[in-house]
Amino acid sequence: MTDRLATEAGDEDGPPSGAVLGAPCWVSLAAHDLAATTAFYEAVLGWEFRPGRLGDRFAVAMADGRPVAGIGAVASALGVATAWLPYFAVGDPDETASRVRERGGTVGVGPIPFPLGRAALVADSSGASFGIWSGHVERDWSGCHPEAQVRLRLVTRNAFDAAIFYGEVLGWTGPGGCDVRYENEEVVLVCGGLSMARISSGAVEAAPDPDVRPHWEVQFTVDDVAECARAALKQDGTVVGEWEDEAGRWAAVRDAQGAPFTVFEPGGGVLAG
Repeated sequence: MTDRLATEAGDEDGPPSGAVLGAPCWVSLAAHDLAATTAFYEAVLGWEFRPGRLGDRFAVAMADGRPVAGIGAVASALGVATAWLPYFAVGDPDETASRVRERGGTVGVGPIPFPLGRAALVADSSGASFGIWSGHVERDWSGCHPEAQVRLRLVTRNAFDAAIFYGEVLGWTGPGGCDVRYENEEVVLVCGGLSMARISSGAVEAAPDPDVRPHWEVQFTVDDVAECARAALKQDGTVVGEWEDEAGRWAAVRDAQGAPFTVFEPGGGVLAG
């Protein structure tokens, strides 16, 4: 892949790694209280935190020496709900935001400048929110490795329509971009030989549970789903459900501020009580 995300800021430890244009490049949580939120995820997922390069309202979660996600105390300032969102690498956020509007999506915030780049919060034509980013990207992000600790899945009403929307907006079919495949009744985004995101049909237009409406599901790989679920409850979180399939064990969780996420333990077995 030769088409890489241009960076707008340096890195004192060396040049930042690139990200394939159109590919996921980061996940971030918009929270109200940074200290309380980092304490929750430290207890539940075992993450360590270092200061973020975007200012004192931001922190970067680390696991096994790799950056996993960002947490920013920005939900109130941006007028958005506490939520995990994926970000996709783009070359020109203004142009990408225009394509979002042209194809029936909406632009909620931005593009706005940050010290290391520019970002916008947008929604696709079915209402699922995501972010676009042009600028510095974290080197060695856990989401772009074969043993990725971050997984992304879009739950939407029509996977093929969604794939067309994202393909046109993010340039998935352009030179040096990503490949789109169909596997096990899902659309799979493959970038640099790695499965980076999945798109599944099944969301309901007017479901009483907001998580059943079109949304990006951010999943974190863990060693023990049952232990994470117990820890979440101790930290005033909520376990929405636990289940098992041929891939492994899963739990849908809400943190203490209500942001939903999913934890995944590879391999089969019986869920602990």
